Amino acid sequence: MDVRITRRATLLGGASLAAGALAAPSIAQNAPIRLGGLTTLEGPFATGGQDAYRCVQMELERVNHTVGGRRIEFVRESSNAQADVALARARKLIEQDNVDIILGPLSGAEGIALRDYSRTLTGKTIVNGSSGASDTTLRNPSPNFFRFSTDGTQWMAGLGKHVHQTMGIREVAVTAGDYAFPYAQVFGFNLEFCRLGGRTTHYWAPLGTTDFTSQIAQINRSNAGAVVVVHGGTDGLAFMTQYAQAGGSKPLIGGSIMADQTMLSARGPHRRVMVDMISGGPIADVIDDPTWNDFVARYRRRWANEGGFTSPSIHAVNYATNLYGILHALKAVNGDLSSNQQPFQHALAAAEITAPTGAAVKLDHNRQAISDIFLNKIEERGSTAQVVAFGRTRAVNQTLGLPEQQFLTLGSPSRDNTGCIAS
Repeated sequence: MDVRITRRATLLGGASLAAGALAAPSIAQNAPIRLGGLTTLEGPFATGGQDAYRCVQMELERVNHTVGGRRIEFVRESSNAQADVALARARKLIEQDNVDIILGPLSGAEGIALRDYSRTLTGKTIVNGSSGASDTTLRNPSPNFFRFSTDGTQWMAGLGKHVHQTMGIREVAVTAGDYAFPYAQVFGFNLEFCRLGGRTTHYWAPLGTTDFTSQIAQINRSNAGAVVVVHGGTDGLAFMTQYAQAGGSKPLIGGSIMADQTMLSARGPHRRVMVDMISGGPIADVIDDPTWNDFVARYRRRWANEGGFTSPSIHAVNYATNLYGILHALKAVNGDLSSNQQPFQHALAAAEITAPTGAAVKLDHNRQAISDIFLNKIEERGSTAQVVAFGRTRAVNQTLGLPEQQFLTLGSPSRDNTGCIAS
């Protein structure tokens, strides 16, 4: 099947499973599996969403759109990083397009909305795309929602410690988006940094902010030894461009979606100040791992002339990782989605896979990934800015090594609960 990068997919003909259909098992098992994709193709993360669908398409092509003897039909939908829009599009995929499984969404608040929606479904499964809010699986998890990608808090593992102990920085200014995913990233950084004695001042901005000049002026006048930037998409580009234009010279510490080819591939003054930026996250452009090198080589061959980046974006890799979980479980049950998908969901929960980065992935009791996190640095290599991994923490769990009940007592990450707790 030729799956094009458009907001609507051209669907193959043939029978499909309606929600709650009582089709005979033989008919159901011969019908295509309908996989619904939901990502952000509108708004600030559109470039990341486009790249997510590139990698999903590439990996479906690799298995010839077939698993467990059944054809996979991929039905695409688009959101704009807003929870209500994501929920409406997910409902359409389930109720009108009759998909069996949803792969998505991309952004944090969207993930929480789909987690809640999944609880209302019977015989359907939602597997995360790249949404990274911690509460999606940590608090009130849904039995129908699975996440093989790590969350925003996990992505900062080791970064606060590196800034305090290795870089010797004792005070930082944190500029971040005022929504669920940045809350998780800030919480993860602060949990390490503040417990070591670090001090933080926070500057929040709603998603879609274009003018950061007042914030930057305050940061430049502050005593902060570095700036922790937890924006992404067009917000991140706007902040970094204006920071460069304002002559910002403090060392930069990046949130995970800042240190990404969706940022580095754009031209402008922001690239000058991003060189040498330190960050944490689940991927890097350069990782000393043969699995990753193979994945990047295949991506470049497939997309070099069709809009692809120098290497896959963080969103693309997360969608591919979650797709691997789906394909693994479908193969384990020979494509059987009967019995309200219970055998399939048991196979998902038990799955142990290898991510495109070469990292081992397994799920905890909340159906949340335990996997590796990288410490990265942006370097100029030739004429290209690349994110290079220089450290790796293996098997990071969702509570960063703390007992779950102790971690839960810290409360949900928010603009008022930043994780900055002294030891």
